Amino acid sequence: MSDVSNLPLALNGLSQIADEYDAIFCDVWGVLHNGQGAFDEACEALKRFRETRGPVVLITNAPVPAERVTAMFPKVGVPEECYDVVVASGDATRAELQRHAPGPVYRIGPDYDDPLYHGLDLDFSQDSDAQIICCTGLRDMPDDEPERYRKELAELAERGLEMICANPDVVFRYGDQLIWSAGALANIFAEYGGRIIRPGKPDAPIYDLAFEKLDLFLPETPSRERVLAIGDGPSTDVLGAMKQGLDCVFIGGGIHGEAMASGDAFLMSAAELLAREETSAAYATPALAW
Repeated sequence: MSDVSNLPLALNGLSQIADEYDAIFCDVWGVLHNGQGAFDEACEALKRFRETRGPVVLITNAPVPAERVTAMFPKVGVPEECYDVVVASGDATRAELQRHAPGPVYRIGPDYDDPLYHGLDLDFSQDSDAQIICCTGLRDMPDDEPERYRKELAELAERGLEMICANPDVVFRYGDQLIWSAGALANIFAEYGGRIIRPGKPDAPIYDLAFEKLDLFLPETPSRERVLAIGDGPSTDVLGAMKQGLDCVFIGGGIHGEAMASGDAFLMSAAELLAREETSAAYATPALAW
């Protein structure tokens, strides 16, 4: 059985702990919306935090620039009042791509992620002259399967190419469906010895951008103890918070919702899941509320 000695505290509402923090870094998919509709109580909780405590930075592993993320919000019902600014893995990925310009870049991902590359001085190639891989997702989402890429990824790893994984999430929730994401391909690539660069969560580049954004709203950068992370991904949101020294609220009803126990058994279920991922969170709740 997994070690659950670090049992998170049950959180009934963000108002219980709001006074302990000056800012929030909050995940988007699985916490604020599911791709089809917003979670109204979660949006209201962040709105109330902004009104009473401080800024909210939405921090997402979406492999596109932040403006593409916010463009979706009116369609799913996420109000502007619940956040101050958005930082996306796509923003951090663009900075990483600039360091590798002009490439050529070997692209893996759906065509609708192409705005990631707009305005960058890059060449692209699917041939042997490629110098770096950029993976934003599976090419034929939502029904594509990671195993279809195994031979391709093995050959790329054998060539010694690095992969920029623009979305480290293994899956994301769209309505009631879990859809494979770029992190699943990165895991296969790593099986063959491929080196992976993750600009998004759980690694540092996206958090560096988030802290830069906080400076726009606060007179001085808060200490790590005063910034609260919120997310539903143990290997991305929770691990990223741990690496950054941030307290984290684990949202059990996100990508792992169907595997979580309900009622009194929820907290132990959350602790066991986090322990299997070798992570721990300060708090846990099925869904974010005020």
